[in-house]
Amino acid sequence: MIADLIDRWQAAGGPVLFSRYFNHADSPFVRLLDWTALQEAPETDIVPELAAAAARATAVIDKVTYGAFGRAVIDDFRDSGWSEVVLCGIATDSCVLKTAVDAFEADITPWIVTDACASEAGPDVHQAGLTVARRMVGARQLITTQDVADFVAPPAERSCA
Repeated sequence: MIADLIDRWQAAGGPVLFSRYFNHADSPFVRLLDWTALQEAPETDIVPELAAAAARATAVIDKVTYGAFGRAVIDDFRDSGWSEVVLCGIATDSCVLKTAVDAFEADITPWIVTDACASEAGPDVHQAGLTVARRMVGARQLITTQDVADFVAPPAERSCA
């Protein structure tokens, strides 16, 4: 589903950003959560189903935190004239949620594609992430892949991450 969403977005001329998480041995994820995954390839590789789309992406953002929107990325967004971001991926309850909140707080309108997100902790945690997102960025900001296809604004004004 995500590969199709990205293919359609890119075919319409929309910019696509990928984010890729890297965990480090001294990260808070290791120190505080005892979570040691995603420290090296192949775990840190973009999944094969999305590799071709990533190769065509506007950018791939390497990150070491939940969110993909550090100060430099927010500045790049503004410099590019983008005012909205369409989010999909894993994990709804952490990375997607944190990126949406960071965008919201930077006055970039986040759109979370609910049927193109998931949580490795299961559907209940995915739903919990969506519940928190409704409260933090607004219920109207939760959309579906069909809603993305129906967007009427020119895709160049939006970015898909």
